[in-house]
Amino acid sequence: MRKSKTSNKNPSSSLSPSNLRGDAARVLFEILESGKSARESLPAMQTRHKDQDKAWLQEMVFGVLRQLPVLQFWLRQLLETPLKGKNKIAEHLLLLGMYQLVFTRVGQHAAVSETVNACRALKIEGMKGLVNAVLRNFIRQDMALNKPDDAQILSGLPKWLYKKLLLAYPSQLQDLLPEMDMKAPLWLRVNRKKIAFEDFVEALLQNNIEHAFSEQHPDAIILSKYGDITALPGFTQGWFAVQDGAAQLAAAYLDAQSGEHILDCCAAPGGKTSHLLELTTNIHLTALDIDNTRLARISENLERLGHQAKLICGDASQPTSWWDGQQFDRILLDAPCSATGIIRRHPDIKWLRKADDIKVLVQIQAAIFDAMWLLLKPGGVLLYATCSILPEENMQQVDAFLARTADARLDPDFCHDSTSMGRQILPGQQQMDGFYYCRLLKSDVNNG
Repeated sequence: MRKSKTSNKNPSSSLSPSNLRGDAARVLFEILESGKSARESLPAMQTRHKDQDKAWLQEMVFGVLRQLPVLQFWLRQLLETPLKGKNKIAEHLLLLGMYQLVFTRVGQHAAVSETVNACRALKIEGMKGLVNAVLRNFIRQDMALNKPDDAQILSGLPKWLYKKLLLAYPSQLQDLLPEMDMKAPLWLRVNRKKIAFEDFVEALLQNNIEHAFSEQHPDAIILSKYGDITALPGFTQGWFAVQDGAAQLAAAYLDAQSGEHILDCCAAPGGKTSHLLELTTNIHLTALDIDNTRLARISENLERLGHQAKLICGDASQPTSWWDGQQFDRILLDAPCSATGIIRRHPDIKWLRKADDIKVLVQIQAAIFDAMWLLLKPGGVLLYATCSILPEENMQQVDAFLARTADARLDPDFCHDSTSMGRQILPGQQQMDGFYYCRLLKSDVNNG
């Protein structure tokens, strides 16, 4: 949703008593108009509600974000002119109302009446008549049957991203789009240094928690139904970490060996850091992140899981400000990226990320790539990773790096064939998020 030229006052600046639909509209406003992420906005609103309502609030917000283009398509036909100023939030409330009517089991009467009543909580009581009229017209005209014939609108993606994916995956797009729209399962990684895998499975069985396994992931448990993660058995004791299956591949792909010096670059929130420490004993691991708050999350996660690592706050593209001069045997470079591979978990990404961001991200990735290569020992291994599905951040980024770096080459054991440029995982493949990996080797000065 485009920002109005008129300044829109943040509706969360002075909150009235909690109202589920009003708070959902506030979160949508903050994401779509103010550019806040759901991680920033949603938890604050959820604290105003009991646990069951917290889940409903997230489901409604994420649902609207997933279906935004088609909801906006309908709204444009029902609103004569866009709303502005303090009334702008009524548009987000209407999107929420239509979402309830079409995509949920909420009854028509409740969807309309409760959405209209939310106007009071949002301090826009003058909009009650409009909200009521629009939603009733939506029902009366059976507008849910009026689906757009535009493939981009039906995709649920912004135009720029739809075009990029159509270009990158023309034959796979029909399968890819539904996967990007689905709710992702919850992946757990059992911390074998705290509990045996079989014992954790037994704890799940005793608590009647449905679960599944993955042949590719020896430490993984997959939950299709889940609530409060901290309520799962063994959370406080550090029996498990939450980590998607695609991210769980990083530690195995890096293949750290005992006694080696390892750098986990752009490490927050520390899932891969902790997995490396669980898979290999006696490694000297440094975790780097540019943000102190994010670095604190790594520390908290390591403490809960019972691990230790050297933590450094620093800019990966400017190592002279923090590096001690000792080169690393292996480097995991989990580069900052568009996060287009995890949209199914974080649908706000679709609307927060802009087309112009990709060029900037590619430049940042290249700068970090070059800087990290200087920190790698001759004969060392660098694993480049992103949670993106865009070729310019992945295969094309690696190709450009190889073209300008004489002592870098693809690891032939990692590539499927002579033309392969790493591994691109698409959302939904074996229930995983979208992710990219490529392993590169640095020439040994003695062997060339």
